[in-house]
Amino acid sequence: MSEDSIITEEMRQVVGVESEPSIYEIEKEPIRRWAEAIGDSNPLYHDEEYAKKCGYDSIIAPPGFVAQYAFPVKIGKSFRRLETPLKRNLNGGNDYEFFKPVQAGDTLSATTKLAELYEREGRLGKMLFQIAETTFKNQNGEVVARARYTGISY
Repeated sequence: MSEDSIITEEMRQVVGVESEPSIYEIEKEPIRRWAEAIGDSNPLYHDEEYAKKCGYDSIIAPPGFVAQYAFPVKIGKSFRRLETPLKRNLNGGNDYEFFKPVQAGDTLSATTKLAELYEREGRLGKMLFQIAETTFKNQNGEVVARARYTGISY
């Protein structure tokens, strides 16, 4: 980093530090409402008997369903937004990986960490990139999804 870097030592120290887990009980009605809201009539998201015939314990959630649980409830010292001298912020994109279906009756834990922090020079000056990663695990400790969010300050 150059001498005039906007990344401080305090900022570097939070990279990789995971939040406390936030716990979410997954219920049938929110799954059904989510599927309705996105216009997906897949019976796996609506019909419990059909889902059971397909080998699931209950209805499953559409993949994007976990996005509503993307921000930790328990922020505390282990995960927080970084204070920067930059005033403008924008969303640089969200990426999701899905590993196992989320089912009604699951208990998800979500932990978030600042995975990467770097700066670049842009047309308007310095830009700070913050890549946060949230990992979702079910009650069996299995990773069901991972989300990465890019925040850009300039």
